[in-house]
Amino acid sequence: MPDRSRNPTVSYLRPFFKRTNINFSTRIMRIGSEIQGTPAYQKNYDANIALLGSIEEVSAGTRAGGGAKATERLHAKGKLTARERIDLLIDPGTYFLEIGLLTAHGFYRDQGGAPSAGVVAGVGIVEGRECMIVANDATVKAGAWFPLTAKKNMRAQEIAIENRLPTIYLVDSAGVFLPMQDEIFPDKEHFGRQFRNNAIMSSMGIPQIACIMGPCVAGGAYLPIMSDEALIVEGNGSLFLAGPALVEAAIGERADIEALGGASMHCSISGVTDYRPKDDREAIGMIRSLVSKFGPELGQRKLFDRIEPRPPAFPGDELFGTIAHDRARPYDSYQTIARLIDGSELDEYKADYGRTIICGYARVDGWSVGIVANNRNIVRTARGEMQVGGVIYSESADKAARFIMNCNQRHIPLIFLQDVTGFMVGTRAEQGGIIKDGAKMVNAVSNSTVPKFTFIIGNSYGAGNYAMCGKAYDPRLIYAWPSANIAVMGGAQASKTLLTIKLAQLEKTGQTIGEEEQKAMLKEIQDRYDEQTNPLYAAARLWVDGIIDPRETRNIISRGLAMASHNHEIPKFNPGILQV
Repeated sequence: MPDRSRNPTVSYLRPFFKRTNINFSTRIMRIGSEIQGTPAYQKNYDANIALLGSIEEVSAGTRAGGGAKATERLHAKGKLTARERIDLLIDPGTYFLEIGLLTAHGFYRDQGGAPSAGVVAGVGIVEGRECMIVANDATVKAGAWFPLTAKKNMRAQEIAIENRLPTIYLVDSAGVFLPMQDEIFPDKEHFGRQFRNNAIMSSMGIPQIACIMGPCVAGGAYLPIMSDEALIVEGNGSLFLAGPALVEAAIGERADIEALGGASMHCSISGVTDYRPKDDREAIGMIRSLVSKFGPELGQRKLFDRIEPRPPAFPGDELFGTIAHDRARPYDSYQTIARLIDGSELDEYKADYGRTIICGYARVDGWSVGIVANNRNIVRTARGEMQVGGVIYSESADKAARFIMNCNQRHIPLIFLQDVTGFMVGTRAEQGGIIKDGAKMVNAVSNSTVPKFTFIIGNSYGAGNYAMCGKAYDPRLIYAWPSANIAVMGGAQASKTLLTIKLAQLEKTGQTIGEEEQKAMLKEIQDRYDEQTNPLYAAARLWVDGIIDPRETRNIISRGLAMASHNHEIPKFNPGILQV
């Protein structure tokens, strides 16, 4: 048998091409071209750089947590901040892929806000292994749990479960934020679900290590103890179901923190915890040592093909010049893809059919992937008809569904690049069966078992969001670019529809308003709608895992596939019944 270890397709096929004198390099098409100096480039570049700048400003404020004074108080106790702990925990020179940085942005203003929902979560490399890390930020309301804190913690656990990632909890929390306890405590997706996830992860053989580095109170005390091993930092760590004040109120007993739940008591008397480091730094060292001794079966498996990575043929900075500064304008989506894939080389699937969706096989950082991207250019069909870019037509949905099935058949992970305004509407589209064809694509996405990664790079409207693997369709990771726009429909259409409804309501009560008042009302509606379609609005609610610099897209795909390689196998693909 031929050696397929480096590149199975190439090494297996090359003898055939030699015998038939076919140039092997012609089977791959290089896409993209030089765009600097073109009329739209600089305007696009400037607009998208400005969008990124505004996101980075918000992100920097969020990373500061509760602020400088809160950080000083933490340091005075001999403690590190959540981000300082993570920096020490991950391998030097590696980066931390953060999940949900902007969670809770704009929320809980009456309580002074909760930057990042008071918890830092993401995937880091610890002793050469991808690990999910969840660290309470004690500078934010003493690490108290808000409703969105629970949602974020469960998103982190979901990613860990999907990818079988070892999980490390750095616990430093005062427990539930009591004024909002009714939104945190009793429901299915509330606080208690996390402990259920602890148990599920344990049953799956996913290692969990918890380090108690501050208070760990009430129901929250179960999280570290449902982990495989628990450390507790001497002097700062404490663990109990009820603190001294509650114990005295409940049973009249007076007890100090150390006797009730300190490190010495739990390590020598109750036996609840396993290790007693003297400070944060020693605790981090112990965790790294424990991770370094995981068995080899907990490392990566060769589930997906990877060869030596190559950079794209064009600079990553040019991504800012490829996305139109006006979201209604068409642009050449091939130029964007060319700056994301290795060598800018794409084996395009059905290139001349269903042209408002681009499908093709490529590599990203050496990994073999299938690309499904909305084509934002106005295109002409073989019949000479013009089709609007970013709209999914029947033939586009058919092509994409078939391509997704092909990728599942061949165990090729899928990358979705969303800039979609929805499915085509109108008499011709309905008579052509657009609902049936759209359902076929949604079915293929829903039942896909290979890892899926979604990037919302522009518009993400209506059912187009669903068909292109929006959050409801379980992408392993989903990130937005600063140019993203997420809504049930475009702002102009939605605002005019809402205005029409409002005017009809006024008319029923016998009221009429003049043209100027209508313009003012339309602007108010439009401004409110625009705020809701902003990517910050989505990130605050964890509809996306974050808003990223487009140049980080390749790194995130590569890290995501390294994470996915922790799985034992890819489940069998069964799309069920497809409408024909």
